[in-house]
Amino acid sequence: MRLARACRSEKQLKRNGRNENSVDGQDVKPTLKTIAFMTGLAVASVSKALKDAPDISQKTKDRVRLIAQQIGYEPDPAGIRLRTGRTKVIAVVLSIDEDRVGFSSQFVFGISEALRSTGYNMMVMPHTLQNDGLSSVRYLVDNKIADGIIIARIEPHDARVRFLSDRGVAFSTHGRSSMGIEHPFADFDNHAFAYQAVELLARRDRRRIAIIAPPQNLSYFDHIRSGFRSAMNAFALPEAAMWSHTDTPLRDAYQEFETLLRSSEPPDALICCAGGTAIAANAALLAAGRTLGKDFDMVAKQSFELLHWIDPNIIIAQEDLRTSGRDVAELVLARIAGEDPAMLKRLTQPRWLDNNSLQHLKEPT
Repeated sequence: MRLARACRSEKQLKRNGRNENSVDGQDVKPTLKTIAFMTGLAVASVSKALKDAPDISQKTKDRVRLIAQQIGYEPDPAGIRLRTGRTKVIAVVLSIDEDRVGFSSQFVFGISEALRSTGYNMMVMPHTLQNDGLSSVRYLVDNKIADGIIIARIEPHDARVRFLSDRGVAFSTHGRSSMGIEHPFADFDNHAFAYQAVELLARRDRRRIAIIAPPQNLSYFDHIRSGFRSAMNAFALPEAAMWSHTDTPLRDAYQEFETLLRSSEPPDALICCAGGTAIAANAALLAAGRTLGKDFDMVAKQSFELLHWIDPNIIIAQEDLRTSGRDVAELVLARIAGEDPAMLKRLTQPRWLDNNSLQHLKEPT
C-alpha cells in the first residue's frame, strides 16, 4: 500500500511538472525515511540493508539499493562522521605551478575514477611552489578534514611524508622518498627512462647529449641522474652537463637552449623530462636552424599525448598520469583499510610510442 501511494504521488508530481523529490517547488534530499516509506520497511531495516547487514535478506537488500539508486539517495556526510569518525573524503594536495600540458587534470581524473564507486569524495587543495605544501597537509590533519591524503612532488627527505607518518595518517604519494620511512607510493621508473633514452640516442650515433632534468630538490632528479650517468658510462659517452630544469619558465628555457645550440660546442641530442620544456626546446631548434631526425635528435617524456603533433621526429616515452592517479587512490584506500604500507608500492615502466619500443633493452649488469 505504501509503495503504491508513493508511486501515485510520484506520478502526480510528474504530471504537475515538478521534481519528484520536491516540496512547494523546493528540492528535498531523499533520506532513509524516504526509502522506508517507499518500501514499507522500518528505517532501521533500511539502514541495515544499505550497510549489507547479515540479518537482512539479499532480496530486501537488492530492493532497497535499487530504490536508493533511483531516487538519488546519498548518505549524509555529517551523520557518517558522527557515527564512524570518518569523513569519507580523500584530499589531494597539488601544486598549481606544475600544471603544464595536463599534469593535474590527468592525475586528478585518474583519482576520481578510482574513487567513483567507493563512497569516498575527493577534495583538491592547491598550493604554490613557494609553499612546500606542509602547511596544507598540517591543516588537513589538524582539522580532521580527510580520511586519507595524496601528495606529489616528493623530495628525498620530504617533511610532509615524515609528518603524516608520525601522525599515523593514511596517505600515498606520487613519487618516492628516500628517508627510510615505508609509505605507499606510485611512481614512474625515471632511472629506466633516462637510461633507455641515452641508449636510443647512442644507437643513432649521438655523442653530445644535453638533458633538461627535474629540479634538484625532487626525488626523481636523483633517479634521472643515476639512469643518465649509468648509460653515459655504459656507452662511453662524454660527460654532459645537466642543463636547466623542467620548472624553468618556457620563455627562459627557449632562450637558454637556443644559446646552447649556437655555442662553439653545441649538443647533437637532447633528453627532455617534461613535455612543456620539449615544446620550448623544439622552438629553439627551429630558431637555430637545426632539424630533428637529421642533425639533431630529441627524446622526451610526456604525460599528455601532444608532442607527436608538434614534430613526429620527437622520440616519445609516455608517462600515464591517469593510471598514476588511479594507483595513488587505490593505495591510500588500502592504507585506510589497514594494509601494510611496505606492500603498497607501484612502479610503472616507460612506454615508448610508435616504433620506438625499447621493451627488449636492459641495463648492462
